[in-house]
Amino acid sequence: MSEICEQVTSVSAHGTFCAEEDNLPRWFAVYTTPRHEKHVSEILADRRIETFLPLYRSTRQWKKSRPVVLELPLFPTYVFVRIERQARGSILGTPGVLSIVGSSREPWPLPDLEIEALRSGLLERKIEPHPYLTVGERVRIKAGVMTGVEGVLVRKKNDLRVVLSLETIMQSVAVEVDADDVEPVTRTSTSSAREAWDSALPSPLSTMSQTETVCTRNIWVPSN
Repeated sequence: MSEICEQVTSVSAHGTFCAEEDNLPRWFAVYTTPRHEKHVSEILADRRIETFLPLYRSTRQWKKSRPVVLELPLFPTYVFVRIERQARGSILGTPGVLSIVGSSREPWPLPDLEIEALRSGLLERKIEPHPYLTVGERVRIKAGVMTGVEGVLVRKKNDLRVVLSLETIMQSVAVEVDADDVEPVTRTSTSSAREAWDSALPSPLSTMSQTETVCTRNIWVPSN
């Protein structure tokens, strides 16, 4: 069993920046030394830089010991920061920071909707790490604070999840959903999408596998 929380502090699609955007704060993914995500986030918070470090609680048990609840980064080795483009130097000089995700010329901003969807999802739904997915048919969440977000529908035992992927850092998370909370996204024809959708839902006559079955559906988070 795992739960989700976040470490966040607030102060007051890849592409290039236009001149007008240079002075606008944007979200960026900061690549850190392994197991230094919390330390980096705390240092940046002390410098009054807005950060977002989504965490999930996972119960671990080692031999001859009691279960221990750990708070782990949802995206290992990544911390998100909201800064102006010219402020990246203050990030790169932080102990534990290796780089800001982007090209050799400039960092890549993340769509605000991706971060807001994660923040909102942490408050309402169970979210956990998931292997990165990129292909397949899409489904759309149609209820709750994550309404409109699209992802890959997967099944794990008796539960349904929608996998959301951040293409910038090639990482995915799985959001637990009810069957009534999602709908198929039509790409070619309504009938083919409906058939794919129906095949993903649990059947009383089918034997549930103990391993996760991926129903090939494409994942993307709409950007502004």
